[in-house]
Amino acid sequence: MTCRTTDNSTAVDAFLAAKAEIDNMLARLTALSDDHFETDPDEIHWGHVGTLSHYRDSLREISDAAFKEGEFAE
Repeated sequence: MTCRTTDNSTAVDAFLAAKAEIDNMLARLTALSDDHFETDPDEIHWGHVGTLSHYRDSLREISDAAFKEGEFAE
């Protein structure tokens, strides 16, 4: 049987590209959050609350998966 060394450079490149996309999304979300999601405090209504809650829930699912918490806890 012949042993071959596996070249994982394609996987590494794909991993780094995905990480760069995540880093970019996180930076954009941080900037948007710093600007209160471009919402004037005097104009906030329940629609804004619903949208922000949806963002939070989506981020919680990602965070729970990454840290093995919540429904992803072992």
